[in-house]
Order: sequence, then C-alpha cells, then structure tokens
Amino acid sequence: MRRWLFTLLPLVGIAAAYLLVWPIPIEARAWVVKPDAGYTGAHAVNTGLAHLQTLDLGGEEGPEHVQVGPGGRLYATVASGKVLVLNPDGGKPQVFADTQGRVLGFDFDAAGNMIAADALRGLLRIDPEGKVSVLADQMGGAPILYADAVVVSRAAGANERVYVSDASRRFGAKDWGGTFEASVLDILEQAATGRVLVHDVVTGKTEEVVRGLSFANGVTLSADEQTLFVAETGRYRIWAVPAAARNLDLSQGPVGGAKVLIDNLPGYPDNLMRGLNGRIWVGLTKPRSAVVDRMAAQPLLREMTLRLPRALWPIPKAYGHVFAFTEDGQVVVDLQDPTGAYPETTAVTETPDRLYVQSLHARMLGWMPRPESLR
Repeated sequence: MRRWLFTLLPLVGIAAAYLLVWPIPIEARAWVVKPDAGYTGAHAVNTGLAHLQTLDLGGEEGPEHVQVGPGGRLYATVASGKVLVLNPDGGKPQVFADTQGRVLGFDFDAAGNMIAADALRGLLRIDPEGKVSVLADQMGGAPILYADAVVVSRAAGANERVYVSDASRRFGAKDWGGTFEASVLDILEQAATGRVLVHDVVTGKTEEVVRGLSFANGVTLSADEQTLFVAETGRYRIWAVPAAARNLDLSQGPVGGAKVLIDNLPGYPDNLMRGLNGRIWVGLTKPRSAVVDRMAAQPLLREMTLRLPRALWPIPKAYGHVFAFTEDGQVVVDLQDPTGAYPETTAVTETPDRLYVQSLHARMLGWMPRPESLR
C-alpha cells in the first residue's frame, strides 16, 4: 500500500500542477449571472422548429448568414469563405464570391454591393460582380480582430453608414483556431472586450459606438434607424443602443441611453435579422449550461477547464431555437427543436412564403413554410 501511495502522490501532484499553472491564453474574470429561468414563459418548450426541409449547399457547410439579395435570390455565407447564391426553392448553388476568409454577416447597400463582416479580414465590400475589397480592417491603428455582424443604414443617403460588431479585442478568429474556438476563449474569459463600430463609407472614418460587451454579435437597426440592437452572446442578452452614440462603455451596465432590451435568455444569442411586420429574429446557438453558469463567479475553475481535453469541456447540448421579438422587447414567436437535429441555429431569414434557418455548422440550409400565424 505504501509503495502504491508513493507512486500515486507524485502523479496527483503533477496533475494538480498542470491544472493550476499550465499556460493558457485566457485570464478569466468573475461576473454575476442571473438564475436561469429555463424554457418557461415565452420560451416554453415546443417543437415548432422540428422536421425542417432542406436546400442543398453543394457540399459546403455552415450557412451562418442568409439574406435575400438583388433579384430575389438567396445569398448564404459558408465556412469555406465562399458566398453562395441560390434560388429560393433550391437548385444547384453558385459561387458569388470567395473572400478567402469567413463571412459571418452581411447586408446590401443602396448600390447593390454586399457589405460583409469577415472574421478573418475585417469589413469588406463585394460588388455585384463578386469582386472583393477591404473597407476597414482597423480603427485608430488597432486591428478589427473579429468582424462578426453588419447592418447598413438606409436613411443616411449620401452619408451611408455601416455598423459592424467586433466580437472580441482579445481573441481574433485568424490567430486562435477559427471562429468557434476564438468565441469559446472570449466567453470563458469574460473580459468583455467586444464592441460595435460605425464606418462612414464616404469619409472612410471608423468610430466606436459601444464597447464593454462579452462577445458582441448580431446587430440590426430599428425601423426609424435611431436605435441599434446588439446581441451580447456571452451574457445571454440583447441591447438597445442609440445609433448616434459614440464611445459608450457598457462594461458596468447601461449608460448614455443604452439599455438591456431582453435579458437572461435560455441560450446564447447570435445573429439579429429584421423580418416582416416589425419582427426581429434571433437564434440561440446553444442552450445555457448549469455548469458554465456555476463557474461565472469562479474564474480559476474556468481556467482549469481550458486545460482539460476538449472532449471534457462543458459544451452545451445541441438544441434548435429561434425566436422573434418586437422593437420594445416583446417575444412574439418562439420555435424550438429539442432534438437539435439542425445544429447551432443562428437566426431566421423571413420571406412572405418561407422561414430560412441559419446555422453555424449545418451541411444544408434548413427551411419551413412560413406559418399562417405570421401572415
């Protein structure tokens, strides 16, 4: 027994030392998390998203952002860096452009150019012929590390402005293993370095709207373009921010007219997409994890977790979930698939006939007929 203990104790010591001091890239911060209300109230469990029909992506995967573009065709960004274009009812997709990066969000300007947030390259313009150019890849001499989502102001006219989220100033997708890996690092750390920028296309000037967000993600504008809605993925909430704001620091809470519009969601919010009849759609890519929530006040435990093999990370289970809300924060539609058959739902593209469901990793584009209740 004694010999066995002499053998075991050094091994335990080595394992403890590894879990405590092995170098990792994050410096985890404590934060206060509200108790998870779970799938209750407006988010009561349902199967409204189950049994989606699908459109072929020609062997590509990850239709992270989908939008109807000029000519009524669907444009979809995929993991390879390509932007696909396909007919609304399917058919063989064509390659519209290849950014050699990873576009996570885009919008169209008044001239029909695609304005794209590329996590590896920054804010891009893709002309109607598919030619790619860089609009902005830095601000004030510092790089835009993780361009994530974008919305173009329609009301600005000649002074058209572009709002783009820079999800993390600590972990860029280019240097930290890709978009998913970098997002995990940022959310585990909780340093809240995410921000939203505004780019003036005419002057070329880029300014900061807000900072202090835990993984700044989806962005969209109100109908009158006076309010910017922002998904803060790492803290389960959606903000409403004055579109004219500049240099607001939200790390300590609402300031300068910004407010938390929807709080304490049952999952991680991703893209924000304007739908029909005033709706704004958002997807929850994963449900919350009780283990992760318990570690909110335990930064050391989060750092130790990162030293474990990836298979032991507390990654939440697959769960399909999208919902729509109004500009005053009322949830009006909620669609779920508890089986998670269609993975990592990021948002919905709503047309008069269909709902197209976006995804981080799906190999097909999911869709369903637009429910009669939405007509």
